[in-house]
Amino acid sequence: MRAIVLETLYEWSKGPYRKYISRNEVWGISISELLKYPKTSLGFHLATFLLKHSFEIQPKLESHDVFHVLTGTGISVPEEIYMQFYLLGNGKRSTYLLMVILLGILIYPDYLKHFGKAFIRGRRAFRFHYLDFSKMLNQPIQHIQNTFLIN
Repeated sequence: MRAIVLETLYEWSKGPYRKYISRNEVWGISISELLKYPKTSLGFHLATFLLKHSFEIQPKLESHDVFHVLTGTGISVPEEIYMQFYLLGNGKRSTYLLMVILLGILIYPDYLKHFGKAFIRGRRAFRFHYLDFSKMLNQPIQHIQNTFLIN
């Protein structure tokens, strides 16, 4: 039940967030174009992540899926919250992120220890949350992860 509440809030909020809040540029790339990148690249790994989960590329929200790929974080609701804690530890600050974290604490208090570990992991990594990943799609994913200590 608690996962349904957060999933519903996300579905309601992503449109207005994309339209009124997000300052990100649309990448203008398709999954089939991403699949043309080398198999070790960020672009190829992003495509396989999207296909594995039957996702489409969401304009202005492309980096969100890159965060999943780079951190190896799953897509369940607790894992989404975990990733937001990771990004908070990495220095990312936004109203949206803070709202997800607050709701996560309220709805998943039994995961606090797990979320705390995510925060520490994010803090140990070099800051990468602000990067323009659209310009890094051809880079080997392992190189990005090693360079920024993303584990």
